[in-house]
This record gives sequence, C-alpha cells and structure tokens, in this order.
Amino acid sequence: MDSLVIIATIRGTESLDSYIKNALNNNFDLSKTEFLLLTEDFVDKAPYKKVLSDNGAEGKILNQTDRDKEMEALNLKKYIDIVPKRSKAEESFGLLYLWVNKFKYGFTIDDDTFPLKEQDFFGMHISNLNFKGKMAEYESDKKFVNVMHHSFNRLGLYPRGYPYSLMGEKLSHKIVNVSKVGITQGLWTNIPDLDAVRILMDGDLNGQAKTRLEASDYGDDFTVAKSNYLTVCSMNMAFRRDMVPALYRFKMLDNPWKIDRFDDIWSGLVVKKICDSIDYKIITGKPFCQHNKGPRSTFRDLLGESPGLEPNETLYKLIDEAEMHGDTFEKVSAIAGKMRESKHPFVSYSGNHLSLWVEMLKRVS
Repeated sequence: MDSLVIIATIRGTESLDSYIKNALNNNFDLSKTEFLLLTEDFVDKAPYKKVLSDNGAEGKILNQTDRDKEMEALNLKKYIDIVPKRSKAEESFGLLYLWVNKFKYGFTIDDDTFPLKEQDFFGMHISNLNFKGKMAEYESDKKFVNVMHHSFNRLGLYPRGYPYSLMGEKLSHKIVNVSKVGITQGLWTNIPDLDAVRILMDGDLNGQAKTRLEASDYGDDFTVAKSNYLTVCSMNMAFRRDMVPALYRFKMLDNPWKIDRFDDIWSGLVVKKICDSIDYKIITGKPFCQHNKGPRSTFRDLLGESPGLEPNETLYKLIDEAEMHGDTFEKVSAIAGKMRESKHPFVSYSGNHLSLWVEMLKRVS
C-alpha cells in the first residue's frame, strides 16, 4: 500500500462514500490505498464496512477498544495514554499506524467535508507532494501568514489558530523554486475554519459562520517563507511519512484543562519548524473541500478554546527558539524540550506528551 486515509468519525457514511467515489471517478488507484476509520465503542461499524465493500476499497474501522489492543500488540501499552481519546486528535493513532506499516503518504480528512466534484482530490494532493517548479512564497512582517489572505480585503477573515496579536500583518511575496514538499493542505469552501471568537464576530451563534466561501475566494497555491508560521488545518491534508514525528496531535478535551481545537494548529507549528530545517515546503491551496460543519453552540466551542488562546499567542516563538540538530527525532525532541520549559502548564504538559510520542515512534522504528 502506498497511502493511508485517516478519518476520525462518529457521523454517517456520506463523507466517506463521497471521497471514495471521487477517487474512482478520477481513476485514482485505490488498490494502493487503505482507509483507516477511527471511531468510538458505541458506534456501529457495519455501515462503514458496507461503503468500503460496495466500492471495492480496502480499510479498517477501529474503535477505542480496538486501538488499545493494537497498541498492546505492538508492546506499546505504556504509551496508550499519550494517544488522544474521544476527540479528532485521535488521528495520532492513525499517524502511528501509518508509521508502523510504512505507508509512503498519509491523508487526514474530516467527516463533515466533501470533495469538489470538479477536482481530483487524492490525485491533486499527491501531485502537490511531488511538485517541482516555481510557486509564490509569502512572508509576513509579523512572522505569521494568514492562509486566507487572498480574500482578506473583501472578507477580513483569519482562520482558527491565527494569533490575535499578529493581525494587521503586511505580506510580501516572491516566486521561488520548490523542489521538496512535506505537507499539502487544502482549503475549504462553504463554511470557513474559524475559531469561536471570530465566529461570534461574524454574528453566528451556531458554531459555523455567517460568511460562506467559494473556490473563487482563493488564489493560486502558495508556500510560506522560512521562519514564518501558518495555521495548518488537518481537515484536508496530505503528508509524507517522514513528517509523522512532527505531526503529533496534542490531547484535546482529554486533558486536565479541557482545552480543545488546538491539536492540528499546534502540530502545524511543530511541523513548519521541522520543514524549515530540512528545506521542505508546505503547499497551501487546492484541492478544496466543501466544509459542511454541523450547527452547534458557538459558546461551547469558546469554552474549550478560551484556556488555550493565551498560550497560542506566543507558542510559535517558543518553538522557533528550538535549535535544530541531528535527525528529525532529535529536532522534534528539541521542540518538545522547549515546550516543557514553558511556564504555561498546558504547554509544558503538551511538550511532555510530544517527547513521549517521539520515544514511542523510535521504539517501533
């Protein structure tokens, strides 16, 4: 198998079915792809199995009990607690599965998204990962690039995870040669990926947004300059296997502070630092997904996000201070060490888990 598609889900099968059919309609070779659905013990696996079977796709559906057994079989019982539970951050198990089984590429997809019919979703991601050529590279005077910058003058939006203190940035760009790509993240039509405060500012109490996006709201694909950071959203993402040590999804909800919705944002900061150190690029843009986020209380999201907003303002600076020496394991360990030194208890807690993540991956390497 070449690639693994990781989907954390407790919803229906419509999203899964749409991605498989998009692959089939675009002649993407599913014989080299496995689907890994991460669900919970109370969820009926049968509908997912039927969708896979009906479409001739290979895959596994693992609930929490299954995942614990898989880790025990790998002699990783002592590490079970570092893999997040009961949140989308359980994608970390999928990353471990990909690492152990040596897939070349990985995808993470949210179960409230759908591929655009006119785009070859999987094929475009793979093309991005193998892209060699010229592309626009953006740089910010505040060292953080807004991935929604193309439509900012009209819509004024910043994505979930963008530090509030870095708003009002000035961007410049130049055309650069891209030869190595580690991550490709696709953006979203319909409902933008905003945090709760920005959703409230957009006038919506249902956890979505009043603003809706079209493909035309984005420009060409782009990369971000070294020593600049960006938000990395895992709802529509592909990556190379060697990125896995840097992609740990931090524990959300399943932590003493009940902090939520920073799992992929913080792993994005880690992976950008690692990419810079090995001259890998992160491509942002296409393929898009249609984000059909279901209604829920904006204030519920705010409750989970608010304790994490303060450390999110400066975490990129802390990560940027880490000295990059040795292999990827050593580099990620250096970042974890910086995080452990933080005076903020959740950052320190997360740094400790990142250290254990690296230790675990080394053990099964």
